[in-house]
Amino acid sequence: MATSTSGTSKRTLYRLTGVAPTIDAMFDVLDPIRLAAVGAELHVPEEWLGVPALLVTGSFEQPVASWCGEINRTTGCEVSRPVNRSAGLLMLAVDGEVYAIGYDQGFRLVPDSVKDRRFGLSYVIRRVDPAQIRDLVSHTPGGGRTDITLVPGGAPVWSLGVQEHAQIVRRLGGRLDGIELTIAQDDRTKISSVEGGTGLRMRLGIDAANLVADIRAIARVLRDETPVPELEFVEHIVPVKDADLVTRLDQRLDDMLGEVPDGRIAVAVPSDHWDDYGAAQAFATKVHSLEARLTDDFSLEYVLGRARVQRAGTRFAALRDGTVTLYAHTRAQKGDVIWTSGVLRWIEVEVALGPRRFFLLDGQWYEIGAAYLEAIRSQVERLITGTPSVDLPAWVLGDKERDYNTSVPGLRRGYLCFDRDNVRSALHRGNGVEICDLLSPDDVLVMVKRAKGSDALSHLFGQAVVAVQTLLHSPEAGDGFARKVAEVRPHRPLPEGFRPSKVVFAILLKDGTDLTADTLFPFSQVTLVQTAKALEAWGVEVEVVGIQATQVPPGRAGIRCLAA
Repeated sequence: MATSTSGTSKRTLYRLTGVAPTIDAMFDVLDPIRLAAVGAELHVPEEWLGVPALLVTGSFEQPVASWCGEINRTTGCEVSRPVNRSAGLLMLAVDGEVYAIGYDQGFRLVPDSVKDRRFGLSYVIRRVDPAQIRDLVSHTPGGGRTDITLVPGGAPVWSLGVQEHAQIVRRLGGRLDGIELTIAQDDRTKISSVEGGTGLRMRLGIDAANLVADIRAIARVLRDETPVPELEFVEHIVPVKDADLVTRLDQRLDDMLGEVPDGRIAVAVPSDHWDDYGAAQAFATKVHSLEARLTDDFSLEYVLGRARVQRAGTRFAALRDGTVTLYAHTRAQKGDVIWTSGVLRWIEVEVALGPRRFFLLDGQWYEIGAAYLEAIRSQVERLITGTPSVDLPAWVLGDKERDYNTSVPGLRRGYLCFDRDNVRSALHRGNGVEICDLLSPDDVLVMVKRAKGSDALSHLFGQAVVAVQTLLHSPEAGDGFARKVAEVRPHRPLPEGFRPSKVVFAILLKDGTDLTADTLFPFSQVTLVQTAKALEAWGVEVEVVGIQATQVPPGRAGIRCLAA
């Protein structure tokens, strides 16, 4: 038998929660159906490892690969090839904690319900070099959006564009800083990489004593060390542990599931199964039904529709007990199964209980730290002014955003409308960049938005950053904008070399709700603070004002925007 000549091997280590450090308890958490599917053989290498341990070995077998039938129809050639993937799972208890390591397909035998979802990430933010980040996966709550950044050569975390206050880091990888593991026994300067999310992927000792020592070293870092300062923000968002609070949140979600969808429930792919999601060709979803709904992607519409028809008080349970099965082929047969999980792992939800803000992600409730949220709130209160520097008319509720913007110059002297009147630059040859919706009489950039959810405001704040960056760094775009202003206001063109000194975000919240730190969407608050931080670093002041709503149209002079 071939063996590794190296003393280490790159593996993914999981820490399990709620599992007693005994062999019986380890076996009890395994799914008997999955064990049968691999023809599992059990081993107890406790004496060899020196700690309680259980080894499961087996294989996933498929007599005929899923592609054989297709290739026969395409080429006329009769092809029949089997698929056989090995599976190994080592579970071991070290100092009262239970860990698991998968070999080949063995990781699929570890139940999601017992994985510590923050284990790998918690280690990485304590030991990775913040100047050598190579892999970052972050999620923006409120929109179901996940961003994946790969920098093989490594880059400082600040250069990767992560919005500390608005995004949840789900996986982080980079260069280990200060290695005290088997990999460094012979050479402490040896470079080793690490990736951390739910699991911790790194080079671990192969020999029994070295593996156990490495696990103890990892546990020691988690117990005794704090995150490096540049990565502290990752732990600002913490799981909810209070059982009574979790029950209240589950009940609130049950109520929401009975309402018409309003965007607070969105799709979020499970963070540790992106590869499976990309490989899947069919999704079978069951929510309180005998038959599964087969679709070519995860169907949130089906899930919410099934939940809505359940009785009040049972909707959350229907989702909790529902399943999503991913298949490697559209025929969706037993041999094509990639992975099965609970429905709750596929949705994200935003919930408020009084002043506290929570969200469900990967089946786990999280809360933004109260002290941190208060710091965000104080900054939002600073930005939202009760005495606006701009004089904007009320918004007629029947009007669309375009209608409002085009009406302002006829209702307020000196205002210019540039909604959709974009400027082009070397970097924006296509549709160009919208510099602002309105330009005030004193040349303040005014960005206007009617917002029923956090998505719309994320777009608004992003628009401002792009517009200011363009004016600051593209002379071509600055000249183009100056020409547009001169065409409409020939008596007072922009000063030569114009640089914006102020941006005003003018927001109609929902259907006229007063804009305050209490009513602004929680994830919009953190995005706003991050945006203001960036703009103010460039010398641009930020102000946020609420637009009043009215049912009665005021008299309008009918001056419209110049853009077609």
